[in-house]
Amino acid sequence: MTEQELALKGQAIAANQTLLDSIMAGDWATYETLCDKNLSCLEPEAPGQVVVGLDFHKFYFAPGAGGPPKRIQTTMANIEAHVCGEVVVLAYVRMVQLANADGSCHTKFTAETRVWTKTDKGLKHIHFHRTPIATV
Repeated sequence: MTEQELALKGQAIAANQTLLDSIMAGDWATYETLCDKNLSCLEPEAPGQVVVGLDFHKFYFAPGAGGPPKRIQTTMANIEAHVCGEVVVLAYVRMVQLANADGSCHTKFTAETRVWTKTDKGLKHIHFHRTPIATV
């Protein structure tokens, strides 16, 4: 991998962590900035559908959409990154650790693939596929 590809890989991993953190914090402004307006996805919330655009996702950021737990941590494990020109494909297992106000804790695991492309305004998230693995 060239130095330029390594740098792009690092930028994509950092941008992806920011994206995941914005999701967990309910930070729509950051999420919207990182995503292409025609973001496409395959995810459990829309089984069997290819969702295009941000409107579907904005619903989950609305006030009263669940609210954050007391403590939360998101980790990307086993990251595999493929750099193809100005596109980076990240595949990883997302581990979300949640500690609720009542002291109960659990961890959710999902297998995710996220696609980022380099634009004149920085990296943009253009597609993802998310599959639940388990909750413990």
